Amino acid sequence: MARIIDVIDHVNVMDDELTYREPQAGGGDWRMGSQVIVQESQAAVFVRQGEVLDALGPGNHTLSTANLPILSGLIGMVTGGRNPFTADLYFVNQKDLPQVPWGTNPPIVMETPGKGMGVVLLVTHGVMDIGIDDPVRFVRQYAIGKPILRIPDIKDRLQSMLLGEITTLIGSAGVTSVPEANQLLNDLEGALMARLNEKFGALGMRFKAIEMKPFTAKEATLDELRNYMSMEAYERVRRLDIAQAAAQNTGAGGALAGAGVGLGVGQSIGATLNPEQAALQQQLQQQQMMMQQMMMQMMQQNVQQAAAPQNATPQTREQIQAILDNLDMRFANGEISEEVYKSLVAKWQARLNG
Repeated sequence: MARIIDVIDHVNVMDDELTYREPQAGGGDWRMGSQVIVQESQAAVFVRQGEVLDALGPGNHTLSTANLPILSGLIGMVTGGRNPFTADLYFVNQKDLPQVPWGTNPPIVMETPGKGMGVVLLVTHGVMDIGIDDPVRFVRQYAIGKPILRIPDIKDRLQSMLLGEITTLIGSAGVTSVPEANQLLNDLEGALMARLNEKFGALGMRFKAIEMKPFTAKEATLDELRNYMSMEAYERVRRLDIAQAAAQNTGAGGALAGAGVGLGVGQSIGATLNPEQAALQQQLQQQQMMMQQMMMQMMQQNVQQAAAPQNATPQTREQIQAILDNLDMRFANGEISEEVYKSLVAKWQARLNG
């Protein structure tokens, strides 16, 4: 025989809880005269066979045809007025739910025509204050069939609405840089309040407040940006990327030359992607060329200074071998560069072999 629920309440409400079904397994047996205790900031909604029926506000309720007009009418039609009856009861938490975190996942795509790669992925995060205003509508939208419903269960839906509105507002404002986007933060929060109140209301919810941290640009790879860029821009950046990687390979041209070429190509890429910095890059390139010239001059002086005393003494094989040994020592002590060492060793080794 089914156990009749005589008295029911739900007091242990979790911080992020939205609805809680009694009984948890569903299909509770009730009777007219059962007691339902509804806490402050709470509502109780009866559901039978997937249909939302009557709702009770805060207080102690004795079930009757007066406070359950829809359900009692339905029971009369289906059971011929028999008592008890079967239904689910959903307790709805109507407290404010503050500090609900949200974030830009996925990031917001901002187009930047003529700048960089043409797009920037904006990221930010913050908190919002929300709650349930219309228990019947909310239960019909989300709660039916679920023993318990918490914020994480519908967070994707709420965040999707939020990010959609932010993207629309950013796009309509015509901003093309991160600083410009951050200048709109206060206006964005105000505009979001107006837009999202209506959308949340359609779900039976309220949107009370939002806080946003400043936007930043996500450090994205070229592959991550590919879906947001034009094919022309993607191919252009990819070719330049390959050229830069090749220039940074110091194996073929030597460390000094490789560094110079790499810098030149890097500056070319920067100038292409960001024309505003072209003048500064050109200045850096000129400074780099001057440094290369100075290093070459210093290297030549080292060769001459190292070679001078040796030219005066090479007479016998023992003397040449002593010079070679001395070169090993000077190189090991860091007195001469590798280039000078190799040059002199080759010279005296050839003479020793001859």
